[in-house]
Amino acid sequence: MAAASCSSEVRLATFLLLLLGCLSSGSGSAQVPLLLWSSDSLPPLASPAAGHITSNDQLTVYLTAALGSGPHTVLLFLQDKLSKDDFTIFGGVFGNKQDSAFHNLEAALQSSASSITVPALEWTGSSSFPALFQETLGVSPVLVDPETLSHLTINTSVNNLLLINLPYCTGSHKSCKEVLQDNDEVIGNVLSAVKAKDVPYTAIYTGLQPSRVISEASVSDQSVGRSLLATAEADVKAPIMFNVSGNPCIMLWAQNLSVSLSSSGEWIDLAAQTPSVDRSMCNTTHSLLVLRYTGGFELRFAMSQRFYPVSGRNWFTLDSVQLQANASTASFTGGRGIYAPAEYSFHCQSVSNSKDALLVPNSTDKDTSEWRLNFIDFQIQGFRLANGTNFSYASDCAGFFTAGIWMGLLTSLLMLLIFVYGLHMIMQLTTMDRFDDPKGPSISVPQSD
Repeated sequence: MAAASCSSEVRLATFLLLLLGCLSSGSGSAQVPLLLWSSDSLPPLASPAAGHITSNDQLTVYLTAALGSGPHTVLLFLQDKLSKDDFTIFGGVFGNKQDSAFHNLEAALQSSASSITVPALEWTGSSSFPALFQETLGVSPVLVDPETLSHLTINTSVNNLLLINLPYCTGSHKSCKEVLQDNDEVIGNVLSAVKAKDVPYTAIYTGLQPSRVISEASVSDQSVGRSLLATAEADVKAPIMFNVSGNPCIMLWAQNLSVSLSSSGEWIDLAAQTPSVDRSMCNTTHSLLVLRYTGGFELRFAMSQRFYPVSGRNWFTLDSVQLQANASTASFTGGRGIYAPAEYSFHCQSVSNSKDALLVPNSTDKDTSEWRLNFIDFQIQGFRLANGTNFSYASDCAGFFTAGIWMGLLTSLLMLLIFVYGLHMIMQLTTMDRFDDPKGPSISVPQSD
């Protein structure tokens, strides 16, 4: 018994180390972990190196070897979302093991005849895993829960794919740890029901999609330079994209797209909503991005590109920005300062229609004369998108000689002039050519009466 206990502890420790080892991965691709254990023996799988992402093809080859021959009963625990961080945060790896949210899962791994851990599995879509197991076993999944499973008759002479859906904490009134603890209890109840029927099984625990994704742009496929300045975390919103025949054509991102219909009115941040872009269009010379929001708001970004012989290259300009609301339209010209080479994107920390701003009102309508726009951390590209999903090198609106740089240059010039003047004065100093000799006759100065 002591040897068996030691072996199970080593297997659990190996599982946790594999999960922790992959945390050093620098890949930004979406991935989910996969745990597989069985009451029977499984073919061996080489431990992946830290940072390695197992492809779907590699998993298919292994599942074919493990489940391809003979009837199998497969329990597929499919959680809405799952990532490696869920094990490290809620699994008690860095804290008290008694505080783990995966007691039943860890017990199942310890007591199983064999288990396989895939810390980083390539994720390609929400429907990829059910389809993969369905194709491997040749049967359709049967949706079950612990209550229905206890009354279900399992025919062990054929393949069975039992699907158990598990929720995640997104949108739930419970904390993530409480939701994972409830899921762990469901896993324990299902395994107990299967063991009570004395049915040999193979269990898989994975996620429909990752719960946390860290995006890192690769510099190998594009020029190094300024691009979308966004925090790499799960909550970063995706850019607005318009596709033509499945190919990205226009891309826009902004931290805030604030509009106000009066000079003293409340600002409305349209970036908090998901717009409709179905009225947009683009071709090789003109692009029009139309963003339609709830509440009757509509933003139109009209762009064009043309060849300039002086620079010998194509440039694109944001010709106009239109805001429609309450059956009125305000138009603003942006060509004066919103431009970039055609193969670049345009980025600016603030784009507005205030005094000395980039957007110039060209409407004389009194109803829209007080309308205001303010786009924060604004980036747009209407032509030649880089590899389909990323902005190209960003041409920033900030000039090289900013006010701070000019102040520093003028102050340095003034100090240099003072130094040169002082040095010139020192170099002009001369010594006397005659001195009073105390050993010789004294110099007499006649005094007049």
